[in-house]
Amino acid sequence: MSGTRAAIRYAKAVLQDAGDASKTVFSDMQSVKHALEASKELRTVLKSPVVKTEDKKEALLKIFSSQSENTKALIEVLAQNQRTDILGNVANSYIQLYNEQQGVKVAKVTTAVPLTGELEKKVLDRVEALTGSKKVTIENEIDESIIGGFILRIGDLQYNASIANQLSNLKREFSKSL
Repeated sequence: MSGTRAAIRYAKAVLQDAGDASKTVFSDMQSVKHALEASKELRTVLKSPVVKTEDKKEALLKIFSSQSENTKALIEVLAQNQRTDILGNVANSYIQLYNEQQGVKVAKVTTAVPLTGELEKKVLDRVEALTGSKKVTIENEIDESIIGGFILRIGDLQYNASIANQLSNLKREFSKSL
């Protein structure tokens, strides 16, 4: 829990410090997030107590050498405070804070299979109608355990139209009847 609180504090500080470059840093944080999601080895190195902090910092600065100075400064500060393990959380928090600042709503859609372009457009239209916001982005998560249908999350609002949820409801109704 404290990792996420600290990540939010770092993200707020970077967002405040970035000023006019906040859009560039937003792009940087997206690439940091994707790099960490794609590389289990990198996540393992950042969490490892065996790897020296200086080595972690050097590796991160080489990996993200094309990023803005704000992002490099963040890596320096995280290394100095021995918090490189929360870089992914900081990136996620920054993206969320930036979207809030820009008035962009993020809809998380969980499906059993990847969304097609046509289906994504339908979901986007529906989310815009629900929220009244024209600035909406969709994040698609794949979870085969929901069998079919979808789960839509916008902020603290959730709509569960998954087959697994419907089966669970049926099971509950049958067990009540017995």
